[in-house]
Amino acid sequence: MDTDDLSREAYDGILIEAEKLTHDLTLHYGVLSYECKNETEYIDKAESLTREIMEFEDDELDELFWDNPPEKDKLFLTLRKIISNIEAINYIPIEKRHYD
Repeated sequence: MDTDDLSREAYDGILIEAEKLTHDLTLHYGVLSYECKNETEYIDKAESLTREIMEFEDDELDELFWDNPPEKDKLFLTLRKIISNIEAINYIPIEKRHYD
């Protein structure tokens, strides 16, 4: 699937939230969509990716952000916000989400 197939809620809650910090983080969430069949799978994988990044050591963050990681405190604020957004999205039935 493509990010264009995501609901506005998922797109804004994950991709736009990541973009507020750095485009490099957004790229990882964008590429993730190509591995998914539908939005539910994407949201599950995005949550897993987010939790995984939260466990990264400094050298792994350097690699993830191509040796230009954002400030760690800002990164973790963003990751926690993405998790919170995902939890909110999961409460919205798919048929009540908005698609372009």
